[in-house]
Amino acid sequence: MPTISKTPHKVAIISHTLGSGGAERFAASLGFIISGLGYEVHNIIVNNVVDYEFSGILYNLEKEAKNQSWLQRKIQKGSLLKRYLDDNQIDTIVDNRSRNIFIREWLTKQIYGPRKVIYMVHSFRLDMYFPKLIKAARFLYADAAKLVCVSKAIEDQVKLKFHFKNTVTVYNSVDFKDAIYDPAIEKYGDYLLYFGRFDTNVKNFGLLLDAFQRSEIYKTGFRLLFLGDGPDKDFIVKTADKLGISSNIEVIAFQPNPFAYVKQAKFTVLTSHFEGFPMSLIESLALGTPVVSVDCESGPAEIIKNENNGLLVENYNTQALADAFKRFASDGNLYDICKTNAKNSVKHLATSTIAKQWKQILSE
Repeated sequence: MPTISKTPHKVAIISHTLGSGGAERFAASLGFIISGLGYEVHNIIVNNVVDYEFSGILYNLEKEAKNQSWLQRKIQKGSLLKRYLDDNQIDTIVDNRSRNIFIREWLTKQIYGPRKVIYMVHSFRLDMYFPKLIKAARFLYADAAKLVCVSKAIEDQVKLKFHFKNTVTVYNSVDFKDAIYDPAIEKYGDYLLYFGRFDTNVKNFGLLLDAFQRSEIYKTGFRLLFLGDGPDKDFIVKTADKLGISSNIEVIAFQPNPFAYVKQAKFTVLTSHFEGFPMSLIESLALGTPVVSVDCESGPAEIIKNENNGLLVENYNTQALADAFKRFASDGNLYDICKTNAKNSVKHLATSTIAKQWKQILSE
């Protein structure tokens, strides 16, 4: 294991992977932000998945913990992590993992030692990030340097439940680089797009497919595209078949850079049970593509200005969602307003702005 010479400040971003999910995409983006602030960045991943570009040094615990049983690998990864943090004299840790098992997180806290630790909270589902027992959660995190929540709704919920004093909201940032036009995508005609992980327990594809079928906009040539990967590709295909809309659905494999599809979509959609601060919505708007989203907890209500940059509808209301699809498909004036306002509506999430908040957190 190479040892890197000491520099003024080193930050390790620890994630499960650097692939497929919104939290993982956030970790890759954060590395670029922190590098841009002059810090040396170490990306430490627990499992061997790397799809996104990253800035800094990569340390892959899964690759290092070879030829071991499941339990042995777990133990070895902890040992390797501690050695890496010590050998490379890491000053600050940004923990980007889900963290809800008390004993594991207590052990992890021993590995981190006296370093400054910043814990990310990416979802309104707090049971993904905190143990069930409030006392256990407070024992683990009350002395953290910061608990960074990606939406105000999440921070409010964390404060209400645990009474922490060390919380802050920092929205996910968005890159305003334009996407390259891809003429090959023209074959899909007019389409609405979901892009992200195929996990219906979170993303509620049943609602999305039901609303698309009920809207009947496919009869005027609209298609519904799914771009990504995950465990529920078969669910999408089978549900579309049951609804009789298979010929109007397309499932496209995950791509690290999906932005040509986003740019060329009529609009993008989100129908989740819950979220944090969904990257797909802000990335879509930054590319000038309006959005239709359910008002789930949390994130969409802090991003979408209804009838200004997109349409925000009541969650679990199939007819309301179908009506929103129909409005964007048929009301050119409304659509043009939302499309015109899309990019400017997320200007406050530009990397340069969010970087200032991270500079403050890291320097405290």
